[in-house]
Amino acid sequence: MASFEKLNITSYLIRNFLLFLFTFIVLAICLLIGSVEITLGDIFNILFQNSDDAGISKIILEIRLPRILLGFAVGGGLAVAGGVFQALLMNPLAEPYILGISSGGAFGAVLAMLLGFSLAIIQLFSFAGAVGVIFLVFILGKRFGEMEPNVLLLSGVMVGAFFSALILLSMTVLGDNLRGAIFWLIGNLSIAKSSSVYYVFPIVIIVSFILIFNSQKYNVITLGEQTARHLGINTKLLKNGSYVLASLMIGAIVSVSGIIGFVGLLVPHVCRMLFGTDNRTVLPASFFLGASFLMIADTLSRTLISPSEIPVGAITALLGAPVFVYLLRTRFKLIG
Repeated sequence: MASFEKLNITSYLIRNFLLFLFTFIVLAICLLIGSVEITLGDIFNILFQNSDDAGISKIILEIRLPRILLGFAVGGGLAVAGGVFQALLMNPLAEPYILGISSGGAFGAVLAMLLGFSLAIIQLFSFAGAVGVIFLVFILGKRFGEMEPNVLLLSGVMVGAFFSALILLSMTVLGDNLRGAIFWLIGNLSIAKSSSVYYVFPIVIIVSFILIFNSQKYNVITLGEQTARHLGINTKLLKNGSYVLASLMIGAIVSVSGIIGFVGLLVPHVCRMLFGTDNRTVLPASFFLGASFLMIADTLSRTLISPSEIPVGAITALLGAPVFVYLLRTRFKLIG
């Protein structure tokens, strides 16, 4: 159950500033790492237009920085969505993809690959597939006009399984595009163009801000819906609105990155272990730590076997699975 202690504004602001500073330092370090050696001086010269080196400028502004910013947005968005779903559904194993959104997005992408469309159309199909599943699960998961957590979860799992089967059927006839589909299913930031940042970044920032703004209401919901209503919370609007907003954000993320696992599942639990269970603290901390985690994972994915790449979803799974098993045994006591 979430904490209801009075929020200390000073410590809250200091904590979030330090987390922001940590995330900024991670971003700067990731910008330095790659197959071409770049110094802090190069970055400052390029950013303040004091350099004539077109090659370094292109590497920083057109290759590394857009991809790192995309990792920042994707990681932060997945972590916040995971924290919100865990609060709304009151299930510690809830995560952004459990409601079938990823399967719908992946099916849209695989279908577009099957039809031979360009990357931009593939991303559009992916987003459309995710949106279709969002509203299908939303309709199936409602009871008496309001979301029912257990019904929503089961609906999401069943719809996700159905679209996963469609994906497997589609992949049997993909041929040369099979590798691209596999990269999409595992999760990979390299499949997105730098222009993807221009729409994913603002969507994630705006939706994450709205969700974080409602964090105290997620605390109240843990007392039970009847109690929350008596305390003045419009539970129907809050649950339905939060589900749709978070899901649309995940749909936008899946359309550019594919399915990147463990970020939304693991990061909120790490934040609860470090900072307590109050969602007012957990959600902003999840954003910054999720962004940092994915930027680090993506840097590893593009440098470990350079010039080849490892899908970033494989890195997050390799790093996240042992940590989550540790949390299961020590914090949740669900196994062992």
